[in-house]
Amino acid sequence: MTTTIGVTQAITNLHEVHAAFHLSPTDDPDFFPEWRTDLPALTAAECALLDRLRDRYRYYQAGGAITESTVSLIIVAPLLELLGLYDPPYWIRGEKYIKIEIEDGDRRLEGLIDVLILREQVWLVVLETKRYGFSVMQALPQTLAYMMANPEQRPLFGLITTGEDYLFIKLDPQQRRYDWSDKFTLSLRRENQLYQVVQILKRLLNLA
Repeated sequence: MTTTIGVTQAITNLHEVHAAFHLSPTDDPDFFPEWRTDLPALTAAECALLDRLRDRYRYYQAGGAITESTVSLIIVAPLLELLGLYDPPYWIRGEKYIKIEIEDGDRRLEGLIDVLILREQVWLVVLETKRYGFSVMQALPQTLAYMMANPEQRPLFGLITTGEDYLFIKLDPQQRRYDWSDKFTLSLRRENQLYQVVQILKRLLNLA
């Protein structure tokens, strides 16, 4: 008999996601070049908006703890709008319910993807938001599990954010390999790393 378990209960660390899906990180420097190479330039208007989003985030951060829903409203939604992801040819799915079959046949995982970006029916990016103070690396195991639900079994990208920190992931479900980018953060005093975040997102979307 197959038991259905929530992803957040079944997958709490990298050892568990590795065992459940036979995944392993790769040290191949050529596996995930998309976050480092051929990044598109930003316009002055885009940079001005990203500076405003950074300042907005710091305003709310200074006022106290920031919830996941606050991150979605003040940072994630404006970034999706900037990238044109609410309009054709893209589709946004918020809190996308998914089921994932485990190969041992005894368990089925279920959960909600915070934001799923699609082009037609093809998954492009899985986006997970977390509360202020949460480490983006803590969300890596569960995000990998969500990405394994990709029905196309093609390489897929993920983004985990707390509003302050951003981590990109690439997963190849056929090879069972994955890698992640450097962490980008808004905690730097004089540099706005939302620039790089948007450049990488544009690069990933152009691959579709």
